[in-house]
Amino acid sequence: MAAPAAIPAEFLTLAKSLVDISRPILRGYYRTKLDIISKGDESPVTKADRECEAALRAAINKAFPAHGIIGEEFGAENAEAEFVWVLDPLDGTRAFVTGRPTFGTLIALTQGGKPVLGVIDMPILSDCWIGAAGHATTLNGDPVKARACAGLKDAYFSAALPQMFQGEAQGAHDRIAGAVKSATYGGDCYQYGMVATGFIDLVVEKTLGIYDYLSLVPVLEGAGAHITDWAGKPLHTKSGDAVVAAGDKRILDAALALING
Repeated sequence: MAAPAAIPAEFLTLAKSLVDISRPILRGYYRTKLDIISKGDESPVTKADRECEAALRAAINKAFPAHGIIGEEFGAENAEAEFVWVLDPLDGTRAFVTGRPTFGTLIALTQGGKPVLGVIDMPILSDCWIGAAGHATTLNGDPVKARACAGLKDAYFSAALPQMFQGEAQGAHDRIAGAVKSATYGGDCYQYGMVATGFIDLVVEKTLGIYDYLSLVPVLEGAGAHITDWAGKPLHTKSGDAVVAAGDKRILDAALALING
């Protein structure tokens, strides 16, 4: 299979400038008393979420008015465009409202529904991963690479919440948690940055939206890692709510076998 064409430099430039917009907003609200609104799924939404997404949307519309935008807080606009930005202004709102620094901003650019650029930014930790088609993934400007891990018995596994696994998914989680070297929880998007950087071997999650995972795809793939849905299929704007990310293809395949076993 031919390597994907490198994305235009101006798209990368915009992505980096979006980090400069989102970071100060979230830092300004961090560990302050905010009114928490409950969404339909009972996850907390704050003023910071909304202000951050509004600012990101304004910058994208100014730079590329023909592009579409899908955001967690304000929905879709021009979603049938060839290029569509997918935004999660504050991934990990539970961490944010409880004063922990492991929340981030997720920014993806899709072309024809497929993610071609992704950003994971951790505003308090000052860690920023950028991945894009035709480019190696970087962390704060330096290339990173996922680690090799041959078997689940040696793998470090993570998921945001044990409660995201219900019904049949609970069985899949238990099989994986019982097979790996270590299972930990929490971290939201930070977990995936740690896969790309070679510290976590496997993340398996459910109950996600496209704004939670599309940005992860270019970041992980540009670091030599892998991410699919639970059927092993590539992720795109029409994918479901479940993902598997692994630094090593052997770990991905073993995890998928347990999930579907």
